[in-house]
Amino acid sequence: MSRTEPAWYRDGLPHIWLPYCQMKTSPPPLAVTATDGSRITLADGRELIDGVAAWWTACHGYNHPHIRDAAQAQLARMPHVMFGGSVHEPALTLAKRLSDLLPGDLERVFYTDSGSVSVEVALKMGIQYRLNRGEADRRKFVAFRGGYHGDTLAATAICDPEEGMHHLFGGIMPEQFILDLPRDEESRAGFETFIADHAAEITAVITEPLVQGAGGMLFHDPDVLRCLRDICDRHGILLILDEIFTGFGRTGTMFACEQAGITPDIICLSKALTGGTMALAATVARRHVFDAFLSDDPEHALMHGPTFMANPLACACANASLDLFGREPRLDQVAALSARMSEGLETCRALPGVRDVRVMGAIGVVEMEKISDPAALRARFAEHGAWIRPFRNIIYLTPAFTIAPDDLTFLMQTIREVISEMA
Repeated sequence: MSRTEPAWYRDGLPHIWLPYCQMKTSPPPLAVTATDGSRITLADGRELIDGVAAWWTACHGYNHPHIRDAAQAQLARMPHVMFGGSVHEPALTLAKRLSDLLPGDLERVFYTDSGSVSVEVALKMGIQYRLNRGEADRRKFVAFRGGYHGDTLAATAICDPEEGMHHLFGGIMPEQFILDLPRDEESRAGFETFIADHAAEITAVITEPLVQGAGGMLFHDPDVLRCLRDICDRHGILLILDEIFTGFGRTGTMFACEQAGITPDIICLSKALTGGTMALAATVARRHVFDAFLSDDPEHALMHGPTFMANPLACACANASLDLFGREPRLDQVAALSARMSEGLETCRALPGVRDVRVMGAIGVVEMEKISDPAALRARFAEHGAWIRPFRNIIYLTPAFTIAPDDLTFLMQTIREVISEMA
């Protein structure tokens, strides 16, 4: 560790446990002092162009003045109050706005404070939906290979058990059905046969619509979602969509499920919900799901309630983020980003070691044959002035929708240069 690093870095780093890294061998993290737009300022004075928008949360760029002003105003009024037995304007306004934006009768919003927990709540809703209806045997979930739904324990049980990050936890939680995503006629026939054989024990199917993110940025057609919706309907199975990554414009529409023209029974939202400003998530259910919890029996209630549920400060930021989607041309910007990345990244296809190049909305992917050391590759990108975080064999861009054209060009050129250096 350099003695030129600030004191807070030197003194605090020995006491921190970082995510997704082997602390013994991982290179030291960068010391960040400020963010603005698509720029990250480091303690040593360097400035990086952010190609991943803080795990694709900062869709409007960092420190957007409208969200910042909303946060400051809410902070002065009421930073927090418990949501047990009381409500407040930011949360109720946001719930109404989300209901209006989402398709169909997705109208009951349950707030949490992280995407993984929003998935946990969706799973609990699914299980208790069956219990309240006297269908106690229907307690299994169907998820898909290549899928990822979070790091909490129940969520790990519906992630890809072989390719994902959670294989060490196999067998700890109840095992769920992990199948191939029905992408073609053969796999669809197999999927429907499996569902027909096991429908009496299945409560819900869960998937990430259009893009399986952490599973390798794997894309699929809207027809896949229509297939899932149709089969679930015919067998009385709930469909849960995890739009934590894909929601709020990332795939080119406000929500990915719009491209298939379907309405899930439950949808999970987070990440860009607050424009990357505060931690907030929402699990939104359709009317018939919510109605199954209405009863004179107290045990039919959903017994879940995070302490910081519906935090007013976070809800105010989310409302401000939705303002920006309404008043600024975000989806047009996504379309422009998509076109520019399709052209700019395509030149990587001919480089040594590149297996595939693909783009959907504001997601650009360069898939390599292999990346032997993603952390070292990340450090190389930083040396070039770009914040790009490869994982497995994937180099990807998920920039802010507001990124400057020159900055996007720089990121794509940097990817080409670093891949060429690797060769």
